[in-house]
Amino acid sequence: MARPLQVDIQESREELEQRLKAQTTATGKERLQMIYWLKLGKVGRRQELAQLLHRSESTISRWIGQYRCGGLPALLEVKHAPGNPAKVPPEAVAQLRHRLQQPQGFKSYGEVQQWLEHNCRVKAAYKTVHKLVRYKLQAKLKVPRPRSQKQDPAGFAQFKKTLPLL
Repeated sequence: MARPLQVDIQESREELEQRLKAQTTATGKERLQMIYWLKLGKVGRRQELAQLLHRSESTISRWIGQYRCGGLPALLEVKHAPGNPAKVPPEAVAQLRHRLQQPQGFKSYGEVQQWLEHNCRVKAAYKTVHKLVRYKLQAKLKVPRPRSQKQDPAGFAQFKKTLPLL
């Protein structure tokens, strides 16, 4: 026979109600709801909790174990996967940020890629360099618009003076 469901809940009913109302995530609400029902004495068995929360009994047992070990903070803790380490180290990113602030800039992401390889000894894919420069550093490549070699500078200045403002 399974161990009886006996949990010593330190938080008051009012505190649990407030935290339940303030909780923003669905997983947190589920877990707080479970503790709240146990505090009120609405349920007495894991099977009842599992049916009310639409979770398996093993999940309910795991949540109760987390609560017993660390209280509400342990129960509501959300763990995130660390992900892969960055392809471009932070030192290289700092150097690139400084280089992007200079007026000459880069003509293409391929040029940024070559600069990283030559100056920082970092070999990164084009897509990685593009995401780093465009989205993480929020920089744009500083390339002037092409101008015709035949353009008359005096005519261009005259055009700018007579251009109507919208």
